[in-house]
Amino acid sequence: MPLSKLRDFLDTHNIRYMVISHSVAYTAQGVAALTHISGKEIAKTVIVMVDGRMAMAVVPASLRVDILKLRKYLAAETVELATESDFRDRFTDCELGAMPPFGNLYGMDVFVDNSLAFDKEIAFNAGSHRELVRMTFGDFRDLVNPILLPLAVGKARSHAA
Repeated sequence: MPLSKLRDFLDTHNIRYMVISHSVAYTAQGVAALTHISGKEIAKTVIVMVDGRMAMAVVPASLRVDILKLRKYLAAETVELATESDFRDRFTDCELGAMPPFGNLYGMDVFVDNSLAFDKEIAFNAGSHRELVRMTFGDFRDLVNPILLPLAVGKARSHAA
């Protein structure tokens, strides 16, 4: 069960969270529609390569990662979207494309669009295309220690991050 690693981590830290089960959805916007949660309130995890190191870029479902902006803020030589083959083996406990934004569980840095910090809660895929976790942003921030940056732009596109 994909949620077990995340659930164990949250339970170990005595975090209050809610699991929301829904019909299968493969996009963050699809999850938003099924769960009746605004796309700007659901975080999607995008795997990027920053100077050859894998990292997570987390943006509202209704937006996409601005690779150029991320590269500028990180003063990185290269930032690019990772391919599924790059990260498939890193998330053996998750369905492909449903990784929770807990890079600390996978040895990865996490960069979060600062707009997500304005909401009291954050919701995200819990390792499957059928489950969402909702928790306070403060608890998420304390557990993951993400770097907050303005890294989202425009509308999400089906072929881009």
